[in-house]
Amino acid sequence: MILSDAEAEQARAGRFAAAIVLHTTTSDWSRQELAGIVATLGRHGATVSEIVDCGFDKAKQNRELLRLAHEPIQAVISLPLGSSGAVEGHRAIMRSGKVLVLLDNAPSGLRPGVDYLAVCSADNFGLGAIAAELTSPYVTDEGVAGIINYEADFFATNEREIAFRKWMTAERPDVTLVRERFAKVDDAGEAYRRILTENDDLDCVFVVWDVPALKVLSAIREGAKALPIVTVDLGNEIAAELRSGGMLKGIAAQRPYDQGAAAASAALLGLIGRPPPAWITSTGLKVTRENLRECYEAVWHAPAPP
Repeated sequence: MILSDAEAEQARAGRFAAAIVLHTTTSDWSRQELAGIVATLGRHGATVSEIVDCGFDKAKQNRELLRLAHEPIQAVISLPLGSSGAVEGHRAIMRSGKVLVLLDNAPSGLRPGVDYLAVCSADNFGLGAIAAELTSPYVTDEGVAGIINYEADFFATNEREIAFRKWMTAERPDVTLVRERFAKVDDAGEAYRRILTENDDLDCVFVVWDVPALKVLSAIREGAKALPIVTVDLGNEIAAELRSGGMLKGIAAQRPYDQGAAAASAALLGLIGRPPPAWITSTGLKVTRENLRECYEAVWHAPAPP
């Protein structure tokens, strides 16, 4: 999404200030999302007043949003932690007269145009289907594929699992699907050990994003059974794992920089009185070792590491 010259001029004249509220700021995905937001706001004369890291804590997110509703800013860009738990805080932003743009999902009960301006998201359903397609070659006939998902009610990861299951049901009905969950990212390696213990015929595992997938790969290096792994998100560490030719076999990649830029543009449009579409999405990339360099440069807007 790109502002016209007239819209860009109007946005610069507003000298707006915005806050950014994320589930975490420590992942490469978050850093790229932030880079896209900050660069786009900066090009249009807007400033980022603060960046809030919620540490995957819904209660903290709700408190921070309620506080931001009273701050002297004009917009908030937020990634809601699940479908409930922070509804009150998100609703308070628009009620205070500010613009609210959401990343990835909208909590249950929030209405577009009333409680938030727009949602900017990857096609998480599409990412799950890409992951299933990447997994399929590593599952034997009548084989077993595992899914390691986040325990929280998180729209993005739920959509990926739903799509993964639907693709397998349609394209590989011979495959049995099993699942394990982790409550915290650091527990993903233990979730992998559990799924191995419960399924000694497991062929391959899909982990719903790259940071827990790195924990699974660490568990393999520590002696857990080595199986092919597929995941989502093209962070630097996971890109290096794919480049190495080890057990990571494929990645369904979002475009977080572009998503951040779209979210910032949506907020700016709302601030100058030109509401954007209520739902803005971007397609994912199917990344293998063979096309890693090309996909990395498309996602990161930078040369791939040697």
